[in-house]
Amino acid sequence: MKVPKLLPWIARKAGISDQVALDLWHRAAGEAEAMTGGRHGSEFYGLAIDFLVDLAEIEGNRRIRRATTASETPVSWLWSHQNRLSKMNLMTVHNFFRLWQLNLHGFFEPHQHAG
Repeated sequence: MKVPKLLPWIARKAGISDQVALDLWHRAAGEAEAMTGGRHGSEFYGLAIDFLVDLAEIEGNRRIRRATTASETPVSWLWSHQNRLSKMNLMTVHNFFRLWQLNLHGFFEPHQHAG
């Protein structure tokens, strides 16, 4: 799987090394794969980038102490977290509906017997 081209930019903005950012990318890609069921498509990539930004921000905040807490705001974290939660809810409903639809279709479809 290809590493996103904006990985070094994210690393610089978060104040972490490129190697740490790469490690975080692999972790984010794994989480996104678990949620989407694959490593292809815009849904996976968008979710992986969201996870990467969150992880990089957390790691950067661990490494760099800010002089004042007034410069830190949880709004960006809260917004991205809420976005991720709403996507998870929509994906769950979508997957449940597909499962229900497939089971219902299989229930009413006449079975063919070899004979």
